[in-house]
Amino acid sequence: MSDAAQPTAAEVRAAAEAVKTALDRHLAAVESRSGDDDPAVYEAFNQLAAAAETYDELLYDRYDEVTPFEIPGAEEALPPYGGPEEPNALSVLIRRDYAVVDPQRLLAHAQRIEEADDESSEASSTVHGALGLLFGEYEPDEIASRHKEFGLEEGDSTLWVTASDEIPDPGEWLEAPFEQVDPEVVVCRFDVSAVFDDDEDEEEDDDDLESALSPDADVDLEPLDADR
Repeated sequence: MSDAAQPTAAEVRAAAEAVKTALDRHLAAVESRSGDDDPAVYEAFNQLAAAAETYDELLYDRYDEVTPFEIPGAEEALPPYGGPEEPNALSVLIRRDYAVVDPQRLLAHAQRIEEADDESSEASSTVHGALGLLFGEYEPDEIASRHKEFGLEEGDSTLWVTASDEIPDPGEWLEAPFEQVDPEVVVCRFDVSAVFDDDEDEEEDDDDLESALSPDADVDLEPLDADR
């Protein structure tokens, strides 16, 4: 950004004051909410997110500094936390996707597992059987760190931490372990996806394109062949 287009110090300070005002409004809405789905809380949340994002952008443009806050998009934002203030239990929900890109490598590894256990079965001769052997032998975290060795390729993954007042009774949720989670009891979540890398690549490509189209860019033009 050129110096002429940079925001002024007064604009940055005004954006900071807007964040403070939005923060007070959000707290007031939370303290006086009429229920779990009070629209005033959602509105105050969105206003706070918008104010913080504006301040973050102006701060960076003016001073090349950032805030420690990550502002989610409106469609990605979780509702305000509505779980217990002092949780006595928690649940960790993890999903990891893999593509089987090298079935022969997977089958070979499953056969080695069988040989090491001195067992012989038909499981290692099929992909679904080999996967059963693989996940029966290794912890999910180890498979995540060694997935290429097993002929797998990582896809998206997500981890959600939810809070509750007490731990469920043994066997209570085993029949349906992945039912819809109440988003208001999600304490935090961590997502990993190639789509984030794609977004960064697109931004880099856009920057490269802008550089190439810049009138100040050095361009070598070859002379035209008069015979053509």
